[in-house]
Amino acid sequence: MQQRLLLNDGQFDITINRLCYQLIENHNNFEHSVIIGLQPRGIFLAKRLKNHLSEILGHTILCGNLDVTFYRDDFRRSEKIHIPSATEIDFIIENKKVILVDDVLFTGRTIRSGLDAILAFGRPQKVELLVLIDRRYSRQLPIEPDYIGKTVDTIASEKVKVEWVETDGKDQVWLQTKE
Repeated sequence: MQQRLLLNDGQFDITINRLCYQLIENHNNFEHSVIIGLQPRGIFLAKRLKNHLSEILGHTILCGNLDVTFYRDDFRRSEKIHIPSATEIDFIIENKKVILVDDVLFTGRTIRSGLDAILAFGRPQKVELLVLIDRRYSRQLPIEPDYIGKTVDTIASEKVKVEWVETDGKDQVWLQTKE
């Protein structure tokens, strides 16, 4: 397997910083906005954004985790047992601007599941999508992000792997190609 580094740890930090300032441009002090990370790996990006925004703005930003396991369109199609992660949303999203966060946008199916799942918690005023990596030529659904860390043009046989310091010991993004 061949690998090509897309983002190293320094570029990773710069990208998250840029995304935070883009969010501040549209959400000001986050008085009416919340961040929700999609399990399993969108939560790492959501927490980073929350912490960085809290430092910049000087107050806590509401942030939660959303599991979409039972909202997936392939939930009953597999013999594999799906084990859900924890959903942690301890605030009201009714009439809030929700920023849905995931690490990689590929087919759009996980995001569609997230949109369905979020409605169980109320009706947001608006939902925006933020992704670290957008694999733009692989959509199966008409879903586009509002905030993008990096856009990568890939083919179906390639894989984008995001490594997080929390789980992998280092912040990096790789494009993997089977030989």
